[in-house]
This record gives sequence, C-alpha cells and structure tokens, in this order.
Amino acid sequence: MPKYSVARSITIQSDARTVFEKVADFGTWTTWSPWLCAEPDAKVTVSENSNSIGSGYSWEGDITGAGEIEHVRLDPGQHIEDEIRFLKPFKSTSRVSFDFQPSGAGTEVTWRMDGALPWFMFWMKPMMESFIGMDYDRGLSMMKEWIETGGILSDTQNKGIQSVGPIAMAGVRTTCDFRKIAASMESDVAKARHEFERHGVSTDNGSISVYHNFNVKKQLMDYTCGFVVERPVDLPGINYWEIGNVQALRVDHVGSYSNLGNAWNAANMIARAKKLKQSKAGAFELYRNEPSDTEPANLVTEIYLPLK
Repeated sequence: MPKYSVARSITIQSDARTVFEKVADFGTWTTWSPWLCAEPDAKVTVSENSNSIGSGYSWEGDITGAGEIEHVRLDPGQHIEDEIRFLKPFKSTSRVSFDFQPSGAGTEVTWRMDGALPWFMFWMKPMMESFIGMDYDRGLSMMKEWIETGGILSDTQNKGIQSVGPIAMAGVRTTCDFRKIAASMESDVAKARHEFERHGVSTDNGSISVYHNFNVKKQLMDYTCGFVVERPVDLPGINYWEIGNVQALRVDHVGSYSNLGNAWNAANMIARAKKLKQSKAGAFELYRNEPSDTEPANLVTEIYLPLK
C-alpha cells in the first residue's frame, strides 16, 4: 500500500503545557477544525471524557465524510499520539501526532500524519500529501488564532449555486508559490492600481482575483489580480479576462484574508461531494470591501466556482 507522511508546524504564543491541554481536549476540536468550515452542521460526537487515553472524536457528514480519532498516547506538555480511522468516502487507518516544543516565549506545534492509501489509489499520493498539508496549515493557523485571541475571526458561508456575470476584469497575471500568494497578490494589486491610475482607468468597480490554474504537486498558483472593468482595456503589463452569465457555486468568507483558504477549501469540498463539474473559465473571488477602510473581521470576499 502506498504510504504517505505529512507534517506542518506553527509557533503559538503560549506555554507548552497550556497548548497541549487545549489540543488534547477533543472538545476544542470543532473550534479550529479545518474541515468543518465546509460543513459546520456535520454530526460530531465527543466522548464524555474528552482529554485522556481512549478518548474519542467522531464525525459524519455529506461533505466531510465519516471517521473517528482516538487518543492512544498522551505525554503532558510534550506529545499526543492518535489513531484516526476514516470510514467514508473510503476506509483507511493512519497515525496522527502533535509535538509541543518550547520556542522562545511560545510553543512550536508540529502536526503530523502517517498513513497509507488503498493500493488502487496509489496515483493520489502526491495530491493527498499536498491537500493534507494545506489542511494542516489552515488548522494550525486557526488553532494559533484561537489560543492567542480567544476566537476565530472569520466565518465561511455556503450560498449555494447562483447566477453570476457577465464580469470583465483587468489586472496583473502571475504564477507564484501558493505559500507566498498573500505577499504576491498585495504586490500585484499595487502594480495594477498604478497602471489604472496612470492611464485614467477607474478602479471604483471593485477588486477581483481570477485563478486560472493550480499545480497541486508543485504548489504553484497561476492567477490574475486586479479590478472589475466595464469594457476591455489595453494597458502595459495588464491581462484582460471576462466571463459571461454563468451558474456558479458561491461561498462567502467573512473575516481576515489570513483564513481565506478555509472558504476555498469549503467550496472545493462541496463541489466534489455534490459532483459539480467546474468550468475551465477560472474560479474567481470578488472583494466587497477593502482592508484600507475595513476592520479585518468585517472583510467580505465572495468566491465563485463557475460550473459547466
């Protein structure tokens, strides 16, 4: 059976024992789960004794599938080892662990999964490692935010299939490492805005980003970031894109852009679960307000997956 191993780390500004105690308590997992964003109404069951060896957490949903996880080893302030048993969409068993290492004034948390795929799914190993890695990055980010601030400052909302368009946009097209996309997009928006202003083209219709392709194995994102326009524009270094009226799955993200990946993951999980066929036109996100005059918790981003 093809084996896979994934590990991601983050530093949380709290002592190791406190972080350990919060993560060891299955009762907290619904707060920072990177999967329940896609289906917050999924059935979750936590054992009455939620933070000891033998404690369990199970889930079942139309989008999240079904499975259960159990504590098999707890070393206070240092290490957690779990067994996770996936039941749907396919059966498999893996080992999951958390390591807690003091780091300066905080704690470095490493989340790891070691498992194996059914033999007939060997071809999915690279994608599985990439997707699990992105899930763990999002989960650790929310864990950090929750422990440090007391809450998760964002919300994911499934708006279902809607009619959208026609929409035209112009902006800077770039291919970059997915993990560096925030800084890359910030730079590209500034470049696009400069060209628009230099040539007297309005940016009042709002900001937009279009995602043309994502190479999962290489973690490369090909996107165009810019502004909605009313007619085609021809500016130096600016890419033009348009789409007619289409049906699209819409998922809204309310809150800081740092958790925007939750909404994208939810949209793709919903599309897979409902077997929606996506158009090759390019998925896109519309920004309904701007960070320059909006508190991070109130930022609204609409994500659209155009369908065939």
